[in-house]
Amino acid sequence: MTSAISIHPSVDGGIRSVQVENFSGGTLTCKCATNPVQVQVSSQCAHNHVCGCTKCWKPEGALFSMVAVVPRDKLSVVANGDKLRVVDPNAVIQRYACRDCGVHMYGRIENQNHPFYGFDFIHPELSKEEGWAPPEFAAFVSSVIESGTDPAQMPAIRARLKELGLEPYDCLSPPLMDAIATHNAKMSGVLKS
Repeated sequence: MTSAISIHPSVDGGIRSVQVENFSGGTLTCKCATNPVQVQVSSQCAHNHVCGCTKCWKPEGALFSMVAVVPRDKLSVVANGDKLRVVDPNAVIQRYACRDCGVHMYGRIENQNHPFYGFDFIHPELSKEEGWAPPEFAAFVSSVIESGTDPAQMPAIRARLKELGLEPYDCLSPPLMDAIATHNAKMSGVLKS
């Protein structure tokens, strides 16, 4: 039975579509009991998905993270920003984590030529507000092997993702891959703007 496979606490019981029309965001809060880092997001998220990569922050015991994007100008650190540090300064996505609890609060791309420049990566489950767009797919599924998952479990993991309605990809979803390819074609001059 594939339902015994735990993917992420926010989806294990089924994906609840509580997306609220005209949802205007919320506050992401780290896991510190005192002086938590708080990040205000003033828009709905997009491209919410579960991710199997080894770079994204995952809650304790989760096989996948949950990640979405928001416009960069709709995100601001509103409390205890002095506790944030970049996890890996050499990574394309600069992931800002709380130095005390380790939770990644947001990720930012500084390379203006990157297809996702202008978007910040967030973990919507860090917000108590309901109304965020639900996860739509699973990305970098085979990467869970790199974090120690037995490769023999992959068929059952993919079956569980499908059971949850999260199409498993070993990259990003086709629309996001198309967006990257379109951006790169425009940058190289193959396509005109």
